Amino acid sequence: QVQLVESGGGVVQAGDSLRLSCAASGRTFSDYAMGWFRQGPGKERQFVAVITRSGKNTYHTDPVKGRFTISRENAKNTVYLQMNSLKPEDTAVYYCAASNSLGLPSAQMDYDYWGRGTQVTVSS
Repeated sequence: QVQLVESGGGVVQAGDSLRLSCAASGRTFSDYAMGWFRQGPGKERQFVAVITRSGKNTYHTDPVKGRFTISRENAKNTVYLQMNSLKPEDTAVYYCAASNSLGLPSAQMDYDYWGRGTQVTVSS
């Protein structure tokens, strides 16, 4: 089992920045690719970004490219999502997830463990 706890959400204005953190416990953190997903009001949960086990490779979905950056510190069992130039459409509950899959998984079905989420609200 892997336990994931997100933090860092909040209410900000458009153009502001936030950094989300996800602390993992349980099994060996570096055995898992880590992803961030989000679910906006009235929307399905969607993929945001993923980072490989080593942290050497990342992939971000098009709507956040150039604004969001995923990173990880395996020594701290933590994955981050740096969010800059936030827009009202980024308002969502953000979830981190852990995947046993190799590479850069982007499908929800590829993820084995999920956190409970942290709310990000961006006002215009």
